[in-house]
Amino acid sequence: MTYTGFLVVGVLADYLGSGRVMAGLLLGGLFARFPWISKGKLRIVGLLPKPVRRPLIVSILALCLLTFLSRGEYVSAAFTGFATAFLLTYPWLRRAIFDRMLSSVFKFAGRNRPKSTDDTVIDGEFREKKE
Repeated sequence: MTYTGFLVVGVLADYLGSGRVMAGLLLGGLFARFPWISKGKLRIVGLLPKPVRRPLIVSILALCLLTFLSRGEYVSAAFTGFATAFLLTYPWLRRAIFDRMLSSVFKFAGRNRPKSTDDTVIDGEFREKKE
C-alpha cells in the first residue's frame, strides 16, 4: 500500500507538472481529517464529505492503473490494481471477518448469535396506547 501511494503521488505529480512533494501535499490536504469540537461533541471534519472519499480514491487509483498500463509498466500496474481491488472489497471483507469472529465468540460463550446481521434493517418495538 505504501508503494502504491508512492506510485500515485508520482503519477499525479506527472499530470500536474509539479514535484512529488507538492503533489503529496495536495493529496494530504485533500484527504486530511481533523478533530473538531462542536456542541460539546467531538467530531472529525475534513475537506471532502464521507460519501465522496472512497469513489475519489478509486478513481485516482484507476487513473494511475490506466496510466501504467498505457506505458507498459506492468509491475506498477499490478500494485495499483491490487490496491484498487483491496479498496473495493474492504467493506465486504471487514463485515465477513467481523461476523466470523462474533460467531466464534458467541459459540465459546455458550450463547446464541443474533440472527439479524442486516445493517439496513431497523429493529423496533411498537406498543399501542390504551385510551
